[in-house]
Amino acid sequence: MSEKNNNSNKYSNTTNNNENVNVSITIGDIKIQFNGSAQSVMTSVITFLSKQVPTINLAKKISLNYAATELIETYSNLIKITPEGPRVIPALDEESGMKKLSDKEMVALQLIASKIAKDIGKISDDAMQASKIQSAMAINSKSVSSRLSELVKSGYVARDNTKDGSAVVYRITTLGIHWLGSTLAKRTKTTSS
Repeated sequence: MSEKNNNSNKYSNTTNNNENVNVSITIGDIKIQFNGSAQSVMTSVITFLSKQVPTINLAKKISLNYAATELIETYSNLIKITPEGPRVIPALDEESGMKKLSDKEMVALQLIASKIAKDIGKISDDAMQASKIQSAMAINSKSVSSRLSELVKSGYVARDNTKDGSAVVYRITTLGIHWLGSTLAKRTKTTSS
């Protein structure tokens, strides 16, 4: 009997030393695998995470991307998704702390409303023709055209052609969303001071 126990102890010690561990880590687009003994894999994983996590946190600080939920949270008091489509419907009263919006801000808001509507699946494309922007906002067509030109020149709006090339369309850029958010935040801060 003792010979049998010795053989099983030898076997279990041998398998523990020869067992390979496989660990896979995915962080965003980065995927890495570690294979080897438990000790070597544990050391590698700890080293990798201690080097990568601070880098990922730093990258998040300089990354600029707006999710639909963030846009809805920020602009819900100015934008509504109606049966007729996305619309700018600002609360222009004393309680909102917001003065009347400029035509340039209104055009950018309309394009953000269109982006939100696309992101939540209410419309299939967030690009808008100038005539659609004008009719949605009841701003004169020359003013809409001038404001779009200014926004395109600043990089706040992208100007494209439709797939079939029959019309020019506009969409808000990430920089445009950032600009409008900063502009409205400054305005709200000054009116509440």
